[in-house]
This record gives sequence, C-alpha cells and structure tokens, in this order.
Amino acid sequence: MADTNAGPVVVGVDGSASSTQAVHWSALEAARRGVPLVLVHVWTPLPVSVPHAATLGHYEDGLVARGNQWLAEASVVAQDAAPGLTTGTRMSSGSVAGQLIGRSASAGLLVLGSRGLGGFTGLLVGSTAVAVTAYGHCPVVVVRGATLNGLSRQDGPVVVGVDGPSTDGDPIRFACRAAALRNVPLVAVHAWSDLPLTAAWELTTYWQTIRLAEAEALSDRLAVYRAEYPEVRVEQVVVRDGPVHALLDHSTTAQLVVVGSRGRGGFRGLLLGSTSQALVYHSACPVAVVPAGVRSG
Repeated sequence: MADTNAGPVVVGVDGSASSTQAVHWSALEAARRGVPLVLVHVWTPLPVSVPHAATLGHYEDGLVARGNQWLAEASVVAQDAAPGLTTGTRMSSGSVAGQLIGRSASAGLLVLGSRGLGGFTGLLVGSTAVAVTAYGHCPVVVVRGATLNGLSRQDGPVVVGVDGPSTDGDPIRFACRAAALRNVPLVAVHAWSDLPLTAAWELTTYWQTIRLAEAEALSDRLAVYRAEYPEVRVEQVVVRDGPVHALLDHSTTAQLVVVGSRGRGGFRGLLLGSTSQALVYHSACPVAVVPAGVRSG
C-alpha cells in the first residue's frame, strides 16, 4: 500500500557499479514503501574560467548524452528489481552534493552509492556522501557491502545505534519501520564504553551492575517504539565497547545499519567525523543516516 504522506525514494546515478547497486537497492525500497523512484544524474559544467571553455559545447553535450544513457540503463535495473515500479528520471547540472541536497527537501529517502566512477571510496565519501548526510533534509542511505553478485544482501536484521535516553528518536523510528517493511528483527545496540581508558578500566569491576542498569535504560527508551511497531521483534544489545566498533561488528550480519546524524554533543558535523562517517566509510552493509528533527519515513 502506498504511503501518501511519504516523498519518493531518490537515488543518485553516475554509471558506476556502485551506482547500479544503489539503484537496485532503491527500487526494492521504493516498492516496499509503495512510492515512486526518482533517478537523478548531475553533470558538472566546465567553469567559465577554463581556457577555450566557450568552444567546448560539444564536450558538455557529450556529458548530457552520457548522463541520459546512464539514466536509461538505471531505469532498466530498477524495473528488473521491482517490475511495475513507477520511476522517473531527472537531469541537472551543477554541484553534485548541492543538487542532491536540494532534491532531499522533497524526498522521503535519498540513496547514494559508496563509490564513484573512479572507484575511490574516500574521494566520494569525503565529498558528496558526507556532505549530503550532513546537510540533507531527509534520511540518507549509503549503499555498501555488495555480495558476490554485486548487489546488497537482503537478509539479516536491521541494526540501530542507540546512544542513550537523550538521543533523538527519529533513527529508532526509522529503523523500526525498516524492520517492519522487511519483516525482520530489529537489533538495538547501545555501547557505553567510549570513555577514557583509565575510567573504563576502573568500571570494569562493576560491569555486571552497569550492564543491567544500561539494559533497563535501553528497554525504557525503546518502549514507545515497541508500542508503535508491535509486529517487530526487538533484540537489545548492551556492549562494553565503543559505538563505532560495535556497529561495524553488527554490520557484518545486518542488511541495514541506522544511525543519527548527531552524537551526544549535538554537533552534527562532528558526528559525521566519527560514528556515522566511520560507518559510511567501512560498514559491511548499507548505512542510513537519519537527521534529527526531520521526517524519518
């Protein structure tokens, strides 16, 4: 059934294998949600300061033609993944990150591949993906962790990182819905030991007491979401570990890891330099970064 309150799933297309993987993942997600899929390609024009740029119109025409070809090929991939899915294509020029951030304002979900045409993960993640996850107006998924067939795994639970009682609830709600749509369990991971080494060492003796207290707090935190999604089986995991290591470890058996865009300090950009950025770079499965205070559909 279509969700009339949700925007479309929007996916960036650049002709790369990573983009194809993202399109396939996006088509399945749009079908689950009952919303259209919009395939977007952004080409970058030559700066006017480039010598003889005015004579290079044919070059830019070639970029547009190539982009249209990639969009047509991506449409085929989407239809193969989800036959009958309503799809549309959009072509624009300018900053890739800027154009995608603009598109995110009317999207229910924005999806990116983890690598560009050059195959340099760090190059794309260091620019487009991190910029979009930092400033996007909707949840952003970076599709990682291809299986042997070049596609994302469709088994395993949905995993969500839960900082503590003050954590914004949008990532948890997003993760609950994702688990419900997939009919899989939700694993809520809370890692508390991002403390200085000396402090963590001192607390080691009291680990059992701490674990019970943290588990109770996590249960209280999740109660409202269990009520909203009673069909989702929730597994709580409290670990004496740092959040990055704990979530990366769980990503090896998950089909989606969900995190917020802010950490305990509330500084959006700083989190994208730590937990969520580490997952965008290294997760073994797709990663959803959910900004605080936006619709988490």
